[in-house]
Amino acid sequence: MFIGEYLHSIDTKGRIIIPSKFREDLGEKFIVTKGLDNCLFVYSLEEWANLETKLKTLPLTSKDARAFIRFFFSGATECEVDKQGRILIPANLREHAGLEKDVVVIGVSTRVEIWDKERWDQYNSDDNISPDEIAEKMAFLGI
Repeated sequence: MFIGEYLHSIDTKGRIIIPSKFREDLGEKFIVTKGLDNCLFVYSLEEWANLETKLKTLPLTSKDARAFIRFFFSGATECEVDKQGRILIPANLREHAGLEKDVVVIGVSTRVEIWDKERWDQYNSDDNISPDEIAEKMAFLGI
């Protein structure tokens, strides 16, 4: 399970450090793809295979399902950690997430997310998200 929040910088070549706690569970190689909310999603190969299996069950007759599958898979790339614990984020993914200098790497249960720090701070602002409102909404889901 991935948990925690880590602040890092992206270098001029587009590389970021993946926290060592996350590297252990992600493995030598893993998948980085466009995520929702203008961030990047990072999956271990095992979790990516689980997700792929679920997405294969979506009906091809559904326009929304086709669009989501295209979005998710077209942006995906396999990454490998270098000796310094960094990965290279391709330009198209850096652009999608607005990654320029400071980034936040967070654990979200079965995946890791990579956010531009400014976007992360904005997402977490009281103007955008209220813990009380979320709690109320989660009650409807039985949590």
